[in-house]
Amino acid sequence: MKNKIVRIKDIAEKAGVSPGTVDRVLHNRGRVSDEARTKILGIVKELKYEPNLSARVLGTNRLYRLAALIPDASVDFYWDAPRRGVEKAESDLKQYGIAVEQYIFDPYNVDSFLDKASQVSEANPDGILVAPIYYREALPFFQDWSARSIPFVLFNTQLSDYNPLSYIGQDSYQSGMLAGKLAHYGQGTSGTILLAHIDEDISNSAHLIRKEQGFNDYFKQNGLSQYNIIRAELNRADLSGFHYGLDSLMASHPDLKSIYITSSKAYTVATYLEQKDITGINLIGYDLLPENIDYVNKGIIRFLINQNSKGQGYWGIYQLTHHLALKRAVDSVKYLPLDIVTKENIEYYIDKE
Repeated sequence: MKNKIVRIKDIAEKAGVSPGTVDRVLHNRGRVSDEARTKILGIVKELKYEPNLSARVLGTNRLYRLAALIPDASVDFYWDAPRRGVEKAESDLKQYGIAVEQYIFDPYNVDSFLDKASQVSEANPDGILVAPIYYREALPFFQDWSARSIPFVLFNTQLSDYNPLSYIGQDSYQSGMLAGKLAHYGQGTSGTILLAHIDEDISNSAHLIRKEQGFNDYFKQNGLSQYNIIRAELNRADLSGFHYGLDSLMASHPDLKSIYITSSKAYTVATYLEQKDITGINLIGYDLLPENIDYVNKGIIRFLINQNSKGQGYWGIYQLTHHLALKRAVDSVKYLPLDIVTKENIEYYIDKE
């Protein structure tokens, strides 16, 4: 039987019983003698039989309605990649009866999130994929979905509250540690390093807090107290105020050599540096947005940490499909790699689909 797919018929022939008897044992239904049951289960183990779950799913004609609660890419282009990942997964997995409805909310408007999350709850889907960028507001929905036994998968932001089925994304703490190492790499023996959050409500953004912790811990754990790490929260709603804040930071810290942006908005600081003709800054950020790619190629952004945001959307739907349709166990955490992207290798990461 080596390298051969084991069928129920093969087990029946070896056990000297009918395929129907094997089927009753495998599905624990109907009456089978203890002797026959023991013999069949022994052969199942011996032959390493695995049920063809895919065929079983295809024969049920069951439709699984999934909800994807994701931010609006027209407001923040970062979210375009997760959306495309969701759509690709839906296309790849439609043979298993998967249908995904997208509920799109404004990532800068908490009321928009609450409205769309409420719509998801009212729709009562079979499973939910959600980017819980509003931590406090998301928790009551987690509690509701858990009470109703609706499996939900988180992406982008890892939270353990109310036991999600799975989390897809990067380890935010390790991501911050890696950014610390990259900042140290380009810093020299001393000087000031800026950690900046841009357009974020930090008190309600668990993943950014974890990044900041990881970044600071890199320097603490490695005994690098000679570096002056400063922190800033900047907002582009007032563009003149945004530029004024950067002007003040640069003027107050003439030894500033590295800047770490905790989100996909490194291009906003790169634009400032370009306009001011400031060179020699080790600028670190996230994600392969077109603007970021442009500034990497110009040499203004030195490092991008790729979060594989398209993969986050794709694997989220994949996990729900395996749990619901294929009845398979899924990992509670699926960390995606921490890829370091530079001018020299960026062309290999650009999604050409």
